[in-house]
Amino acid sequence: MKTIQDWIKEYPLINELVATKEVFWSNPKYEPFQTEGKKLQLNDKDVKDAEERLKRFAPYIAKVFPETRNLNGIIESPIVPIPAMHQQLSHTYEHPLEGTFLLKCDSHLPISGSIKARGGIYEVLKHAETLAIQHGLLSVEDDYSILDSDKFRNFFSDYSIAVGSTGNLGLSIGIMSAKLGFKVSVHMSADAKKWKKDLLKSKGVTVIEYKEDYSKAVEEGRKQADSDPNCHFIDDENSRDLFLGYAVAAIRLKKQLEDLNVTVDENHPLFVYLPCGVGGGPGGVAFGLKLMYQHRVHCFFAEPTHSPCMLLGLVTGLHDKVSVQDFGIDNITSADGLAVGRPSGFVGQTIEPLLSGSYTVSDDELFKLLSALVDTENIHLEPSALAGVIGPVKLWTEKEGKEYIQNHNLTDKMKNATHLMWATGGSMVPKETKNEYYKKGVTLSQGTQPNRD
Repeated sequence: MKTIQDWIKEYPLINELVATKEVFWSNPKYEPFQTEGKKLQLNDKDVKDAEERLKRFAPYIAKVFPETRNLNGIIESPIVPIPAMHQQLSHTYEHPLEGTFLLKCDSHLPISGSIKARGGIYEVLKHAETLAIQHGLLSVEDDYSILDSDKFRNFFSDYSIAVGSTGNLGLSIGIMSAKLGFKVSVHMSADAKKWKKDLLKSKGVTVIEYKEDYSKAVEEGRKQADSDPNCHFIDDENSRDLFLGYAVAAIRLKKQLEDLNVTVDENHPLFVYLPCGVGGGPGGVAFGLKLMYQHRVHCFFAEPTHSPCMLLGLVTGLHDKVSVQDFGIDNITSADGLAVGRPSGFVGQTIEPLLSGSYTVSDDELFKLLSALVDTENIHLEPSALAGVIGPVKLWTEKEGKEYIQNHNLTDKMKNATHLMWATGGSMVPKETKNEYYKKGVTLSQGTQPNRD
C-alpha cells in the first residue's frame, strides 16, 4: 500500500494531477501496433463482425428513425474542416499550428446526438438480435425492418435493459431500447444534466437518480440486472460490445477521409484527440484507428483536470484499481460526460500499448473553447466535447508534446499532418442551455471568473 506521496515520488506528474493542473503525458508503454498478440483481446475480424451487424439493422433503423434515412439507416456523423477555429487557436495560444484541422462531429450523430450513439446503440441491437435469433423469430438473412412490429415489441417487452450513466450513454441506450420495446432503466449519477433525464422520461425510460457519482450509478445498475435473469446490464466499464460498436467508426472514417482527399501515410501523419470518461468510446475508436492506420495514426485522450481517471490508471499501471478520489481529486466537472472517477480496466489494459498520450484540460478552458468554436465556425458543442479541440495546442506547446514529435521523427512531417478533433456531443443540448454555455465562455474569455458549477 503506497501513500499518495510515494506515488508522487515515483511519478512526479501525479503531483500536478492532484493539484488539478493541466498536464500533458506521453505514454512510455506506447509501442508499434500489432493486430495479433497476447496483449490484444480483440482483432479486425471482431470489428468487421460488428460492422456487418449494424448493416443488417440499417433497414430497421431507417424505418423507425427518419433522420437516418439519408444514410439508409447507417448512424454516422460528418467530418468538417475548421480553418477559422484553427486560426483562432494559433492566435489565442500565440503559436503557429501546422497541418489541417478537422472536426469529427459525433455531436451530430442521429438518434442521441453523441458518440454514445455508436457503442450504446450497437450493444442494444446486438442483444436484441441474439434474443430474437435464439427464439426462432429472426435469421441474419431477414430484412430487419420486420422488427418494427407489435410482434417483436411484445416479445422484447418481456426483457429489460439496465445501464449506469452520467448522461449520454443513458440517452443512446434508453432511446434505442425503448424503441425496440424493451423495459429500460437508466441509473444516472449526480453529474447528469436535467434535460437528459427529462428526455429519457419522455421516451418511456425509467430514470433512477443518485446523489453520488458515476461509479454508484453503475454499481446500482449492475445490482438490478443481477436480481433479474431477463435483465441485460450494459457495463460501460467492461463491455466488449460497446467497445466494438465504437471501433466501427474507424472503418467509416477511413472512407470519409479518402472522400475528402485527406492522405494518411508515412509522410502525412494523422493525429486524433479523443475526450475520455470511463474509456469505452475513445478506447474503441483508437483501437479501430490503429487497425486502419497502424503507426501512422497517433491517438491522444483528453480528460478534465478534476476527473483524470484514465490517466491516473495508466500512469500508475493500476487501471480500474485506482480512482481519482483515492488521490483526493473531487471528480466535479461541468464536462458531465467525462465525470468519471474510476476508469475501465478492460479498456485501459487494451489500449495501453496503443495510446500515444493523454492530457487534461480545465473546465474554464472548455468553456472558452466552446464560445470560440461558436464564434468562428458556428458549431455548438457541450463542454466535454471541446476537450479534443485543444489537443494540437498541447502537442505543439507542452514540453512532453514537443518531445513526442521529435522522438517519433515527426518534425518534418507536421506541415503535412491532419489533426482530427473528436466532438463527442452537443447537438441535443436545449437552446437555453447552449446559450448559457456560450455566455459563460465569453465571460471567461474576457477575463471575468464566474462561479464554477
